[in-house]
Amino acid sequence: MAQSKGTDVVIQLLDQALKVGLTAKYVMFDTWFSNPHQIVQISQRGLNVIAMLKKSSKITYEFEGKRMNVKQIFNACKKRRGRSRYLLSVPVKVGDPAKDGAQIDARIVCVRNRSNRKDWIALICTDMTIDENEIIRIYGKRWDIEVFFKTCKSFLKFGTEYHGLSYDALTAHTAFVFLRYMFMSVEKRDDEDDRTIGELFSTLSQVLSTILGNFILK
Repeated sequence: MAQSKGTDVVIQLLDQALKVGLTAKYVMFDTWFSNPHQIVQISQRGLNVIAMLKKSSKITYEFEGKRMNVKQIFNACKKRRGRSRYLLSVPVKVGDPAKDGAQIDARIVCVRNRSNRKDWIALICTDMTIDENEIIRIYGKRWDIEVFFKTCKSFLKFGTEYHGLSYDALTAHTAFVFLRYMFMSVEKRDDEDDRTIGELFSTLSQVLSTILGNFILK
């Protein structure tokens, strides 16, 4: 496995997890693994995919009977205006039966890039039963996990505070780092989330609801 390609290792690890009875509603990953062949392989194992797509001219999807890359699909469609959470949502077919062994239905959702409002990113989801907002919300969890690991590595000395061969010591180090992150998360929520002020928040919510109701009646 150590000498295998990363994309092949993903499938091997999924097969191992399924073999021991582990399963998941969605498999999520970024652009590194989001090629049509990989998405088809995962779907054939009964798992849905939510991933960020590469804006590559070489990777195409079937849209309205034509093979098009993500940029071509984006440019060919009318965008949503206003304060919508997404710019575009279109159904596509992923994979080539000749190359990938199958072709599956999926949905591409394009959203604004929060780091650059002039840019956009594309997400793909193979679960056609959920709406665009749910796709964005679920993928946001993957991004939160990435932020978590970056914070642990950059600020909480994950992987640098301890060097050794003891598995127990490495496990303890990991537990301490994650515990620090939990303390920071609780403190951050206490500072930023109004719901943490308890009864005062509930009282204010009731008063504001009454005021709003009276305003609507008038």
